[in-house]
Amino acid sequence: MQVTKMASLRWGFHCGSWVPTQPEWTRAAQCVQPEEKERIGRFVFKKDAKSAMVGRLLLRKAIADTLHIPYNDIRLARTEKGKPYLTNAVPANFARFNFNISHQGDWAVLAAEPTRQVGVDVMKIELSRGNKSVTEFLDTFQRQFTVQEMRTIKAPLTEKGQLAMFYRHWCLKESYVKALGIGIGFTLQRLDFRINTHDLSTETIVQDTQVLVDNESDESWIFEETCLDQDHCVVTACKCDKQCNRKEITGHRPCHPFVVQTINTLLSGAQIQSGEDIQYWEKFCEKLDQPTGR
Repeated sequence: MQVTKMASLRWGFHCGSWVPTQPEWTRAAQCVQPEEKERIGRFVFKKDAKSAMVGRLLLRKAIADTLHIPYNDIRLARTEKGKPYLTNAVPANFARFNFNISHQGDWAVLAAEPTRQVGVDVMKIELSRGNKSVTEFLDTFQRQFTVQEMRTIKAPLTEKGQLAMFYRHWCLKESYVKALGIGIGFTLQRLDFRINTHDLSTETIVQDTQVLVDNESDESWIFEETCLDQDHCVVTACKCDKQCNRKEITGHRPCHPFVVQTINTLLSGAQIQSGEDIQYWEKFCEKLDQPTGR
């Protein structure tokens, strides 16, 4: 099996605007592993079920397109910490192939790298339910951030700016933890992010944020930060090899890295894993869209 050199992948899907038709949802359910279909079916709200379904389709398409493993042969499992991984044997030149997904708010995203460890996290910039004010909201996360980080988060003059800076820091921390695959149990306050470019936009990718781990600067990490739209920020964390020259690749790139996928592109080339299940569609239709009050 001949495999061409792989480039980095950055894909996004706007789940918030996807209203599945019966053929789309039924076909999507047929194209994921049966155990994943069952897991997705257990979500209470349509919003969460859609995001989870899209996440699996993104993974399968990325693996099929990149490694040329027949769609039906792709087998995904999860680590004890919940990170998905590929159980198939892969060509030697892709032994370090790495991927990660995230879904929150209106977006699901995927990042994949041929050799570097990668983690990705997306967040919607909004005040969480049950919080009366931005100040009250931020105060509940004091233990997750260093003193310096909290100063940076609270520095913007507007509440919207403070929320944006909070979620940016949260994505930085989560992308790092997800790249390592260590999940719950890691003390987030061990990470101290130093922001050098204070504003993000949909037009540029900021790469000059630095991280201190246990008070020691770690130059082996690159954090790609951008906005998918005015309400969502996303961070991709990549761990470079020792020979990686961080200074040559940091700064700004005047392009948007995330290629937006549609349900048609995700299902194009997908192969059926199980039979048609009309009841699966009917149960999906019975779900509420999302929790009330949002």
